[in-house]
Amino acid sequence: MIVATTCEDRAAEPRVAITPETAKKLAALGATVKIEAGAGSASGIPDREYEAAGATIVKTAVDALSAADIVLKVRRPSVLELSQMKKGALVIATMDPYGHEEALRAMAEAGVAAFAMELMPRITRAQVMDVLSSQANLAGYRAVIDAAAEYGRALPMMMTAAGTVPAARIFIMGAGVAGLQAVATARRLGAVVTATDVRPAAKEQVESLGAKFIAVEDEEFKQAETAGGYAKEMSEAYKAKQGELVASHIAKQDIVVTTALIPGRPAPRLVSSAMVASMRPGSVVVDLAVERGGNVEGAKFGETVVTPNGVKIVGHANVPGRLAASSSALYARNLYAFIETLIDKASKAIAVKWDDELVKATLLTRDGAIVHQSFAPKAIAANGDA
Repeated sequence: MIVATTCEDRAAEPRVAITPETAKKLAALGATVKIEAGAGSASGIPDREYEAAGATIVKTAVDALSAADIVLKVRRPSVLELSQMKKGALVIATMDPYGHEEALRAMAEAGVAAFAMELMPRITRAQVMDVLSSQANLAGYRAVIDAAAEYGRALPMMMTAAGTVPAARIFIMGAGVAGLQAVATARRLGAVVTATDVRPAAKEQVESLGAKFIAVEDEEFKQAETAGGYAKEMSEAYKAKQGELVASHIAKQDIVVTTALIPGRPAPRLVSSAMVASMRPGSVVVDLAVERGGNVEGAKFGETVVTPNGVKIVGHANVPGRLAASSSALYARNLYAFIETLIDKASKAIAVKWDDELVKATLLTRDGAIVHQSFAPKAIAANGDA
């Protein structure tokens, strides 16, 4: 049994799917671990650390992939990489399947069994495999650090002989994993923190971290959460009421961090250009949803925009990748926890339980076909007719 990983596209992705820690654990499961030379360098992991953990360093991606039974990636493999894999290989990564039908077809045609880690169900036994949470946690932390770096003033209140520096006011929009970590980080840095979310459960979570919750708490708000714990799409009427409340609040803020995402859909627009224009010069807005179209009007993917009134709109790409060493460590552990369920420990061989709920939730392609109910051609056609 060979488990392999290769270098990611360095322009977009500094993270790596296997660390020396998980390489050692994979070897204990009976795997021969192959790492393309330099795969961990952007995450601060030299090849010698992999070798010390028992992994084999190979020169090229072909050397790593051609005989691999399990391929681990951070991002969806390219068509070239798929051509280098053997049929039947298990390919596990964050696949970004929504709206990428051609990429799904390419994985099906390659004959691989492709698993999307971001589709892992949010159930108790899968918590340790939840890549969305592990990476969002770091993104929320980094968003506040990036905001502090762009903001030209101190965050905590400081009382000095020369006078008092007031605490910065920070507003977090979206109180999921990223948002709650942003709240916690902003509080630790001494800011006055407020937060909002459409999910009722978020209020208690926000307040438990010492921040004030801001929302229109009507009947729709009380029903605004799916069984899976995600935010529902809100009505236009609610959006208008919430928008008025948020607009008046944003005008008083020094930093705004937006984190709102809805699985499979473009990011909801939360902050208009008029709201940004109401903020003071030197204020900062960080849009963590910019890769999905953005929560903030005027945000640009991979750029920091300075508006005519002097507000900075930060739209960094791949925020977890800005903490590559930490995010790789957590992501690799997520992958390892899932792989453990796919291997028989007695025989030290792959033994996928195809009817397991974790497998059914994450499996995109198998035996030349797209098999996931949300992406199979029939499902796509049905959704198109609706």
